[in-house]
Amino acid sequence: MEQEITRLVTQVGDALTSRGRFLATAESCTGGLVACLLTDVSGSSAWYVGGVVAYANHIKEELLGVPKMTLSAHGAVSEETVLAMAMGAARRFNTRCALAISGVAGPLGGSLEKPVGTVWIGWSVDGRVSAELFLFSGDRLAVKQQSAQVALEGLLGRLR
Repeated sequence: MEQEITRLVTQVGDALTSRGRFLATAESCTGGLVACLLTDVSGSSAWYVGGVVAYANHIKEELLGVPKMTLSAHGAVSEETVLAMAMGAARRFNTRCALAISGVAGPLGGSLEKPVGTVWIGWSVDGRVSAELFLFSGDRLAVKQQSAQVALEGLLGRLR
């Protein structure tokens, strides 16, 4: 698993570098795991500028510009929120590429509408924003790891 993630991060870095792009991250349920994986690869400072762990809603609002109305109407774990987080990270860090993650890692916090393992991932690449919904299985760590990997795979696909 570790070699696979390192290879994925290296591919992301190569894709960003070849396009002259820099990456910012906005993470909630992953708690900075994506940032950790990125910075575990030597040389990542050439294409990764930084990120925000926006765990609390007021941080999503204040640092990333997620509208309070979006959080009230749709919740932190929603397409609308991760799109706003991704756009906010790109704006805050002045990058053309950003990814955002918000979800329910568990074991607490799930509901009928958003069970444990529900994760929204959003990407902003050269002004194009998109998001996808995932339902991951396993314990808290497994949900976080799957979220991080899928977020990076999604970014790589969008960069290609």
